[in-house]
Amino acid sequence: MLVVAALGGNALLKRGEPTTAANQRRNVQIAAQSLAEVLRAGHRLVITHGNGPQVGLLALQNPSEDGYPLDILGAETAGMIGYLIEQELENVLDHDRPVATLLTQVVVDRNDPAFQVPTKFVGPVYNLKQAQTMADANGWKIGQDGPKWRRVVASPTPREIPDTRVIRLLLDAGVVVICTGGGGIPVIRRDDGSLSGVEAVVDKDASSALLAESLGADVLLLLTDVDAVYRDFGSENAAKLSWLSPQDALQFDAPAGSMAPKLAAAAAFSETGGLAGIGRLRDANEIINKAAGTRVSKHDPGR
Repeated sequence: MLVVAALGGNALLKRGEPTTAANQRRNVQIAAQSLAEVLRAGHRLVITHGNGPQVGLLALQNPSEDGYPLDILGAETAGMIGYLIEQELENVLDHDRPVATLLTQVVVDRNDPAFQVPTKFVGPVYNLKQAQTMADANGWKIGQDGPKWRRVVASPTPREIPDTRVIRLLLDAGVVVICTGGGGIPVIRRDDGSLSGVEAVVDKDASSALLAESLGADVLLLLTDVDAVYRDFGSENAAKLSWLSPQDALQFDAPAGSMAPKLAAAAAFSETGGLAGIGRLRDANEIINKAAGTRVSKHDPGR
């Protein structure tokens, strides 16, 4: 089967963990072990990943109006993170198959209302006072992320992935592809058909669902640090859900900055007939085998 595996931020950096190269490499080494299990089970694999902490950190290093825009910072982080995943996965596989990272452009609508209402969290977390100070100094907009506060930027809906044809060529050649890093490099299409970068960060889960659909993937894995979707998560009445229909996933009450994008992406992909799975990174192969996580599909796979 063709599997698209979207790695959440926890695959690279745990919440509150310092954004150091050593921490990120250590976390990627753990991720590579799980991804290697998927490959050893005989599946073809495309890997996507987030970049929220990393792109926000780079933006802090370029605070002036003359600093690099978010599309270029997104390309930088996609290259950095892709390099780490590529190298550690090759090491785990003992270099028995090719792995390649592709910087991937994702077309968004220049008139997307998301440009007027930024919602995508990037960068480190702050308390409210710290966040407000940073916002005032840098012209940011901020939003509450759980008990903390972070910078928020525009997150337009991905509409097209022009590099899909390149990804297909690599897959046909037996390559494990790492692509659509950070949701892809956001670009708009000009009237003459040419592309131009835009100041935004595209949601990684939404881009991964679009990519999986475009490639005709069998499975979309949305991997995080929670073992499944829970009803009443965090309460004494929490109940693990092994299966959701696309309609249930869309209507599920979940935090906008965490599980909600995964449920929306899972619903969108499963409507095309594929199987979407949400769960822990270390359980990736078990989710494919319907032994872990929450599956989202048109028909209950347990029946």
